[in-house]
Amino acid sequence: MKQKVLIVDDEISILQSLNGILGDEGYEVVQACCGEEALERARKDPPDLMLLDIWMPGIDGMSVLDEIKKLYPLLPVIIISGHGNIETAVKATRMGAFDFIEKPLSIERILVSIQNAIEFSRLEEENRLLRNKSERAMIGESAAVNLLWEQIRRAAPTNATVLITGENGTGKELAAKMIHLLSRRNTRPIIEVNCAAIPEELIESELFGHEKGAFTGAHEKRKGKFDMANGGTLFLDEIGDMSNRTQAKILRIIQEQIFERVGGQRSIEVDVRIVAATNKDLQKEIELGTFRQDLYYRLNVIPIYVPPLRERLEDLELLVEHFAAEIAGESALGKKRIDPRIYAILKSYAWPGNIRELRNFIERLMIMTPGNVISPDDLPADFRNLVKDQIGDTSWLQCQSLEEARSCFERHFLEKKLEENGWNVSVTAAKIGLERTHLHRKMKALGIKKEGNG
Repeated sequence: MKQKVLIVDDEISILQSLNGILGDEGYEVVQACCGEEALERARKDPPDLMLLDIWMPGIDGMSVLDEIKKLYPLLPVIIISGHGNIETAVKATRMGAFDFIEKPLSIERILVSIQNAIEFSRLEEENRLLRNKSERAMIGESAAVNLLWEQIRRAAPTNATVLITGENGTGKELAAKMIHLLSRRNTRPIIEVNCAAIPEELIESELFGHEKGAFTGAHEKRKGKFDMANGGTLFLDEIGDMSNRTQAKILRIIQEQIFERVGGQRSIEVDVRIVAATNKDLQKEIELGTFRQDLYYRLNVIPIYVPPLRERLEDLELLVEHFAAEIAGESALGKKRIDPRIYAILKSYAWPGNIRELRNFIERLMIMTPGNVISPDDLPADFRNLVKDQIGDTSWLQCQSLEEARSCFERHFLEKKLEENGWNVSVTAAKIGLERTHLHRKMKALGIKKEGNG
């Protein structure tokens, strides 16, 4: 969907010029030649961004800015003026303007400012949604989750660098966002960088930005992630995949809070809190020479470990119920009840993909189960095979009574041990701590016999 930009200016030439340029850049452009018309258009159909002149007949730009911020607090407004001064720019910024650009307008600066403003607005909206559900985001009542929450609450109000470790799918990104939302920086954005997903030749430009002409394809100046995170938090995900060269630059920024854009000579100061995450053992990476020890010590001021699902299986039922309700609310599937017998089977699986794998699995069950109750019979065959590979026969988990489950389990256990010992009853009895005659009686009672024997 195209981003809608409302241009407000009483100069027809400015309206026509910006309309053509922004239209060519793929924006949907709406025009207003006075403050009254601008407010009327905004009330009927709110734009994604406003370019606003200050000096206009009737309602001036500052009054329009004040009214717009009351109507739509998150709407980014860029002031454009030919009569600007420092006092006016400061006042506009305090009233909520995203940027202040003097006429004659630099098209390059206008386009960069619009791009940054829309991105900033998107991040602010994302943060607002996260803030509304922050207390419900980390599902669980286990000791492991309570410890994690305690660490997050203690770390969040400080400016200390945090290193989050844990396996894939455990919720490291969620932990980072919770740290930001509970911090004093939560009115500014949290900017995420996936260090593993950005090509080596582009990561410096992505982090630090670049000047126009810095390299082939750099047609305009661009802010980097550090610029965008100024005053907020920068989340460096999968930092263990960052090259040694980039690690050195990150180390300098953490120490000095100063950097240069690619192709630039001017030092830029920022106030950024670093939260990093990795699924790698950075101590081993240091031994291998792929991660800098000095950077590790800088990042590991507050270490936070996000436990895998297998270490918090007591939370599994809460997670399943939460995901089932969430998926039902997001789709037209309707609510479905989870048969309690399923939980024993789910807890017997190791969940190598952790919370992410569990949610995907519940979504699959919600979609593929035709009835309103999801029972053990609805578990996919490939999942049953995975469970059997890990713990063997699981038929005992579906038994209706303890006695039935005990008999089923004993039969499987004894058959397995007899097979391991070549069906030698004496050896098997000695290894499992039973009298030989007792084992014989068990075998007879459970109907256990070597395959092929009469």
